[in-house]
Amino acid sequence: MYYKKWKPIYKKIIKDFNFNIEDDEKTARILNKYLEKNKKLCAIKKIKNMINNQEIVIFGAGPSLKKSIYKYQKSFKDKIKIAADGATTALLEYNISPDIIVTDLDGKISDQIMLSSMGALTVLHAHGNNIIKIKKYIEKFDGDLLGTTQINPSPYYNLHNFGGFTDGDRAVFLADHFHAKKIYLIGFDFNGEIGKYSFAENKDKKLKRKKLKWCKYLIDELSKQNVIQYF
Repeated sequence: MYYKKWKPIYKKIIKDFNFNIEDDEKTARILNKYLEKNKKLCAIKKIKNMINNQEIVIFGAGPSLKKSIYKYQKSFKDKIKIAADGATTALLEYNISPDIIVTDLDGKISDQIMLSSMGALTVLHAHGNNIIKIKKYIEKFDGDLLGTTQINPSPYYNLHNFGGFTDGDRAVFLADHFHAKKIYLIGFDFNGEIGKYSFAENKDKKLKRKKLKWCKYLIDELSKQNVIQYF
């Protein structure tokens, strides 16, 4: 998805959550600046080659995640694996390394940094309230980095907007944008229960559930155009 199509959805989201666009812009400028001097900046061609016409498995941080990893690990062994933020930690507990991590640095960042050093490509997202984490951790990532934003990416040479709002649905939008052959979802639960890999102990649970509703809505919209299957 390109920004022209994403823009009206983004406007609905910021209105629903009463977010400030200026906060998103400020964080985007910071991330863009850091990526400008980062030698590990990932080329779009690389991530395109990883996803294009491939079967992609995306791991969300829902309560069914760990059991589902155990149950289906043979099925996704040879597929491209994308972890949505906190799901990275669950995969590590099974000694599984994701090929791509989509994160706004809300999960266990030390695990993401370690996997980055082992070759995982990190898609790092800028939004209004993660500016402090970006400043603190970005230089610790040793592997390839791709920057994303939820606003118009045009002013930011090093940032992209493939659509999506939460880590989970942004990962799905990423796979869709680069024409995945098929997308499988593991650990995507929309019954209101928050999984431990969301690391939401000190977060607003009501806000988290509201974000999950948007996540489901956005994935449902994409599923009308692409082959998306839940495990």
